[in-house]
Amino acid sequence: MAGQVTKDTIILDALKLNPDIAPFLLDIGMHCLGCPSSSGESLEQACMVHGADVDKLVSDINAFLAEQE
Repeated sequence: MAGQVTKDTIILDALKLNPDIAPFLLDIGMHCLGCPSSSGESLEQACMVHGADVDKLVSDINAFLAEQE
């Protein structure tokens, strides 16, 4: 079974789970995925900074991850 993310998942951990989720983060305006401060943020923190809906992002990422099984 593929892993899942939560709003508390650290961005770097989410990317390690499946690097193909990067477009979901880019779509919310997070264009510096490799910088130390962003990779240490949770998905919820990133959504707050970029004005995105964390519940939608988590749902979209988890749906994508489920399709990858």
